[in-house]
Amino acid sequence: MRIAASILAMGIALCATAQTKLFQEPYRPQYHFTPPVNWTNDPNGLVYHQGTYHLFYQFNPFGNEWGHMTWAHATSKDLLHWKQAPIALKEENGIMMFSGSAVWDKDNSSGFGKGTSPLVAIYTGHTDTLQTQNLAYSVDGGTSWKKYTGNPVLDLHKKDFRDPNVFWYAPTKNWIMAVSQPIEHQISFYGSKNLKDWKHLSNFGPAGDTSAVWECPDLMPLPVLGSNGKTKWVLYTSQNSTMQYFVGEFDGQQFLSDNPTGPILKQDHGLDYYAAVAYYQTANKDIVSIGWVNSWNYANAIPTKPWKGAMSLPRKLALKKMGDEYQLVQTPIDALKTLRQTVQTLPNKSFQNTETLLLKGSSYEMQFRLIPGAQTQSGIRLAVGAGRYLELGYDASKQVLYLDRSKTPSAFNARYAELSRAEAALPNTGKIDLRIFLDASIVEVYAADGTVVMTAQVFPEPGDTGIQLFSNGGISQFEGIQFWKMGSVH
Repeated sequence: MRIAASILAMGIALCATAQTKLFQEPYRPQYHFTPPVNWTNDPNGLVYHQGTYHLFYQFNPFGNEWGHMTWAHATSKDLLHWKQAPIALKEENGIMMFSGSAVWDKDNSSGFGKGTSPLVAIYTGHTDTLQTQNLAYSVDGGTSWKKYTGNPVLDLHKKDFRDPNVFWYAPTKNWIMAVSQPIEHQISFYGSKNLKDWKHLSNFGPAGDTSAVWECPDLMPLPVLGSNGKTKWVLYTSQNSTMQYFVGEFDGQQFLSDNPTGPILKQDHGLDYYAAVAYYQTANKDIVSIGWVNSWNYANAIPTKPWKGAMSLPRKLALKKMGDEYQLVQTPIDALKTLRQTVQTLPNKSFQNTETLLLKGSSYEMQFRLIPGAQTQSGIRLAVGAGRYLELGYDASKQVLYLDRSKTPSAFNARYAELSRAEAALPNTGKIDLRIFLDASIVEVYAADGTVVMTAQVFPEPGDTGIQLFSNGGISQFEGIQFWKMGSVH
């Protein structure tokens, strides 16, 4: 009774306070999604239905650290401006609501609709000794949810078996579930005609990065840019504090990777991006992903209150053929441009050492082209204060793009301080195009037309809002510098 009453009270509080005194706190992002209060982790149940985007997310109704996992719920018309909805799936009878997906059961194959087309959530029920796959459904467009009385619909009697991701596969008229076998580093595929009765089809893995448990799979067909409609299938997995993807084919039964023994392919080369999943349909018919901006290495310790955890910018997904391989392309959705305030354009610059710009801010977008000197380390410093800054640079001799936050405040957690640098291979073509988003405590960097992406958290001192360009070891050029302060979505 106490849990039910507390969750109801929390749901009311979420709706009542979302547009009042909140969203002005130190470190609070202004155009990334955050819950008004309390802990969040994985995005769940991303589904677009009758003009509305639904975002469910892992949430603790009782506090600002992980626990009592519940599906909280928000809705949007543009993937940027979100309205809190009532709690969708509550922890009950000692069973937490772990991650999963949601679908629009258009033809009412489940029978839940009773004359309408229901939304169906597929989630993992979690106890300390058992994880099972379960259903809940909504017949009012996602406002209220009822758990299926026949749960669980898939039970292997295993402690670790989670994160079902479900989609409709038209060629075989089957629902397909990709679900993680974390310890085995496998993704299992199941098929169903009605979302209730599931038949095992195949397994994929182990492959790629097996250094940590596999979680949060997502399997989707992505368009290949410049190929006149060709698609390839992409499988996402998450490994403790990082992600990987595989490119291949899916025939309704099994996923076959083009290169299962090849190099590890990463969605994001930064320090804080995890559990990303996608909307398979959007208003523009794009496939758009959202990830959790945090790291299990220090997630409970980040110095934010009364909330903890954020979602990434929504990213439009595609593939690009690079030689004989396919590479993921991620582009921030176009709707972000509507948040731009008046553009500030700076003249091109060519110099050595550092130059402080006449630009400041804690919530902005910036882009420029870097032409690095042959042996230089060059780039930009954000959140600049008295000897403090986050450095985004390109090492021309190593041909890597790097992000280094070691000069930013980190005393709140030793692991955060230790994990201060990330690198991504980026061939030196003579020019590096960078698009950078800083949003209070989140930085997202898109380079090389979205084929290299880096995300990280940073917690500057108050007033650390300066911006510097730098070039060490020689002269570098900076061209096409544009800067926009960004409006708030709250």
